[in-house]
Amino acid sequence: MRKIYHVRLFGEERGYLEELVRVGKAAARTLMHARILLKADEGPGGPAWNDDQIVDALEVSRSTVERVRTRCVEEGPEAALRPRPSSTPPLRKLDGAQEARLIAVACSPPPEGRKRWTLRLLADKVVELDIVDAVSYETVRRTLKKTRAANFPGGGGVQQRPDRWPGHAGTGAGERVLPGVE
Repeated sequence: MRKIYHVRLFGEERGYLEELVRVGKAAARTLMHARILLKADEGPGGPAWNDDQIVDALEVSRSTVERVRTRCVEEGPEAALRPRPSSTPPLRKLDGAQEARLIAVACSPPPEGRKRWTLRLLADKVVELDIVDAVSYETVRRTLKKTRAANFPGGGGVQQRPDRWPGHAGTGAGERVLPGVE
């Protein structure tokens, strides 16, 4: 297949990439993309390897080589080293009002017959109260960790109880509990 994008690096760009690879103090992805650009360089002093040679030597996929080459020609060598920013921001599972209600539930007394709230109990309770349609215990954990659950003694949040081991009676195998809420 004929290459459409021809990488031609100038002295300063080539020197920067060589230094980056020589020092090796960058993300693995950045270093790999720098190596790809150095091998694909068709400018003066560049090896001008074809894609098959680069794929074999660096053990990367052909599509990676093509993407790096394309991005270098269209946006410049610096852009080819950086990850492309995500086009969609991460979606929040809970909005501010829902987070506030979750924290209020976590600060309330635990259900009858329980000593404290667990993450799974909190997740089930916020669904039961129609705060959200569905929520995982991991989302509950992240929300409580983010808010640092200031009402709990010691700066709180959610933690694994050190005096409970899987198989002990009480909280269940490996359940996470909210400290200080008896």
